Amino acid sequence: MYRFHLLYSVIFLSLFISCTPNNSEQPDAVSAATARKGPPARVLHRQIMPAAAADGIIKIAVLVNSTPGENVQQFIEGSVSEGRSMGFTVDIFFSGGDEERCREMARGIAHADYDGLIFSYGNAGFSYDILRPIADSGIKIVTFETLPYRDGRSIHGLVTTFQDDYSLARLSLETLVSYSRPDHVPRVIRISSDSDVIFLDRRAWVFNELVNKGIIEEVALILLPGLENPYSAAQEALAEILPRFLPGSADAVWVPWNEFARGAVGALASAGREDIKLFSVGISGEDIHQMLHYPDIWLASAATDTRLAGTVTMRILAAALAGEPLEETFYFSPQLVNAADLNFGVHISNFSVMLPGWGDGTGLFDHYPWMVELHTAAERYLRIAPVVETAAAP
Repeated sequence: MYRFHLLYSVIFLSLFISCTPNNSEQPDAVSAATARKGPPARVLHRQIMPAAAADGIIKIAVLVNSTPGENVQQFIEGSVSEGRSMGFTVDIFFSGGDEERCREMARGIAHADYDGLIFSYGNAGFSYDILRPIADSGIKIVTFETLPYRDGRSIHGLVTTFQDDYSLARLSLETLVSYSRPDHVPRVIRISSDSDVIFLDRRAWVFNELVNKGIIEEVALILLPGLENPYSAAQEALAEILPRFLPGSADAVWVPWNEFARGAVGALASAGREDIKLFSVGISGEDIHQMLHYPDIWLASAATDTRLAGTVTMRILAAALAGEPLEETFYFSPQLVNAADLNFGVHISNFSVMLPGWGDGTGLFDHYPWMVELHTAAERYLRIAPVVETAAAP
């Protein structure tokens, strides 16, 4: 009998709520307590970014043009988490680095009812072409690691964000040089790719600058044909040329992307070449594991927090939707990860214990009062599905 009355009460309450008039400008409160919470995010959206919220919901697309990898996943997690924390609906589109698939997805986004787009890892060859129609449809765009230009033309209102690739490469290479004797120019084997990839091109520019200045000497260049299977491709290519270098004829391997580094450290370790040290750009959980396993080979890597990059890029897009004035370009600064500083208790999620400031986005496009309101509203109106007791079978 008790269960029957409980079920009847739940049904009655549900009917009462569904029949109660709903003022779309008021919180969807079911009690005086929730009414005191203030307006939910969807009400604030109409006040802060009315054009985007005209249909009642802010819809964001995140289009990622890259092969799978932990850094890419961290960027996606950062952007999605931050967007949803402001009450946005966020959809992910992942091309896997396939240009034609990326173009197809971009065409779909241009004709869909999205308010904003984050586009990441687009190369200079086609980024402008696929983003122009999206911008023309009124969708706000922020890019990460992308050059959306054509013949010197940019897209009005678009904001670009980048890892500071020049600083990343310089920090990594200066660390490599610091491990060399003062009177010795380090001899370096470089692994890169002949693909037209912006971040690799920028990092290569710094390497070539140091070569031209006589600060380092390039004794071999391994150009991989693409970015597919970077781990195994780098390992096989380095293993093939290592026998050409007798001990003492090469000092270091430098890689501008950590996806190459895991293959490189495997080749050096398998060949027993602890005389050649590895320096890189980028960091992931698997990289930390490998650096701990081979601390006498893989000595350091310069990196930025790609999860934080995703978080901040989403904040910038929110600011664009709210009509805030923004600079056209923003760069994320690097930090140095030394293998000697790592221990087996360190991983990406607690990296700030070792590197103060890692993952800290305080002060990065978070100072808008309306953004604080959105975060607060999302927290206050977090709904947990109630547990409903059902009657036992007779």
